[in-house]
Amino acid sequence: MIKQSRLYVPFLIVLLACCWVAPASAQPPDFVVLAEQLKPSVVNIRTAKTVKSLTPSFRGPRTPGGGDPFEEFFERFFRDAPQSSRKERSLGSGFIISADGYILTNDHVVDGADEIKVKLSDGREFNAEIRGLDPKLDLALIKIEAGENLPIAKLGESDSIKIGEWVMAIGNPFGLEQTVTVGIISAKGRVIGAGPYDDFIQTDASINPGNSGGPLFNVKGEVVGINTAIVAGGQGIGFAIPVNMAKQIIPQLRDEGHVTRGWLGVTVQALNKELAESFGLETPQGALVNEVIKGSPADKAGLQRGDILLDYDGQKITELNDLPRLVAATPVDKAVELKIFRDGRERVVKVTIGKMATGEQEIAASDKVSGGALGMTAANVTPELAERFALGGIEGILITRVAPEGPAAEANLRVGDLILEADGKEVKSVKEFEEIVSKKSSGKVLRLLIQRKSTLLYTTVTLK
Repeated sequence: MIKQSRLYVPFLIVLLACCWVAPASAQPPDFVVLAEQLKPSVVNIRTAKTVKSLTPSFRGPRTPGGGDPFEEFFERFFRDAPQSSRKERSLGSGFIISADGYILTNDHVVDGADEIKVKLSDGREFNAEIRGLDPKLDLALIKIEAGENLPIAKLGESDSIKIGEWVMAIGNPFGLEQTVTVGIISAKGRVIGAGPYDDFIQTDASINPGNSGGPLFNVKGEVVGINTAIVAGGQGIGFAIPVNMAKQIIPQLRDEGHVTRGWLGVTVQALNKELAESFGLETPQGALVNEVIKGSPADKAGLQRGDILLDYDGQKITELNDLPRLVAATPVDKAVELKIFRDGRERVVKVTIGKMATGEQEIAASDKVSGGALGMTAANVTPELAERFALGGIEGILITRVAPEGPAAEANLRVGDLILEADGKEVKSVKEFEEIVSKKSSGKVLRLLIQRKSTLLYTTVTLK
């Protein structure tokens, strides 16, 4: 039998190899032609900025009345000495988007630079100036004066790209000019914690330090993304900003030098199954409002804490991060309709979107929490506890103990959390809280509104 299997296995392998035929659509494009066409629109960027050298710090533990006299001498010496400065240089990439010399790149490539040099594919170099910055999206618009029509990169459509499509990255990794790499779209809609509007394209086309700001092309030769980030220590994992997000703000960067975004004025969190059910919602969807900023557009429109936002201006909120992007892209003073879930039924609220102030974060997504059961002790807030936990004049009861392996720990409740509401009712004392809990039987879910430092957060606990 062993001899027979040795005869059959090679035959099986040959048979399978002969029967499988790659579909025509899977054939890679002609990357040689693509590279020749696209490289002229891609530029290398070198920057320099003045950085003050840091004074050495001596912060080790000390013994009262003692200490090293040499350490004290050098500490005084470096503290009193004038700070020196040095030039910090870095490399990046970019691509030409207009024949008169506008170039798109990353904010982190050029921000704070005293000097920006742009090198074209033909070897010519030009000084560039910053025309607009958007730190939140990590995009920058710079300009060179080349005195002639420049080759431009055509901006494509990033919403329609599909996972598995071929893409090409061109840039300046590690200073290796005009490097071309290819791969596929590995994923879409990645949230990597880079900012409030994360919606990255993931690709396995090699991206390295120096590729930042360079283009990610599709097989038609159109830009579908701006290469921006990598996973530290990870190979074949790179991230690009979808070009559609860039197209929305380029006119503002060119004309105003900055970006004006819409502002709603709420903080929200994601919903899990238990939390959704506690509000009477069958499936966890949308964004749960845990705070409405006083005087904000949301406040003026009558939005309330505990509302669940389902649709924004006709678009479904499938993930928590959908909401910040939708609001930010809305023109200031535009009236939009919000479909919300409140008190067991859906309703529509009209909101006039305001203007986000500089440096203001439109929507904060709170920590996600999971359900659990009670396993804690709480106390009325005393002046001593208020001072210790910096509670100010906020009313509620303070969690003082959480059993390490108990249900409250599973629900992510922590010592120092302030319980403000239980099942939608304000809680001002332990007695009030116990009365609410006593009305629930084992296995029932208790919804809590807690304050953790400066963040309001909804969570659920299942009683045992």
